[in-house]
Formats: sequence, C-alpha cells, structure tokens
Amino acid sequence: MPILRAKKALANMESGQLLEVLATDPAAVRDFHFFGNQTGNIVIGESEDKGVFSIIVKRK
Repeated sequence: MPILRAKKALANMESGQLLEVLATDPAAVRDFHFFGNQTGNIVIGESEDKGVFSIIVKRK
C-alpha cells in the first residue's frame, strides 16, 4: 500500500521535490529501492524509529 500511495503523491510533485513515506513493514525499505530503480525516482534516505520506517524519495 505505501508504494501505491507514494506513486500517486509523486505524480503530483515537481522534479526534485522530496516525499517522506512512513511504513511499519520492514520490507518497505527494500520495496522503495526497487520502486526507485524501476521509476527513476531516488531513495535518498531511510531510518527506523520504534518500528516505524521513514523513507525519503526524491522525485525524478
């Protein structure tokens, strides 16, 4: 679900803008790297705090 929501949000953003995604599934980090490779968007940061993963994606 986070990938789908991020894809919709990124479609409304301009090139270079940043999107922060919060997810509780540890696989989301891997999934967003794969998503970035497929779409040209770039994961520029990731962190975890108490089971919540923050993933920063830069719009292509």
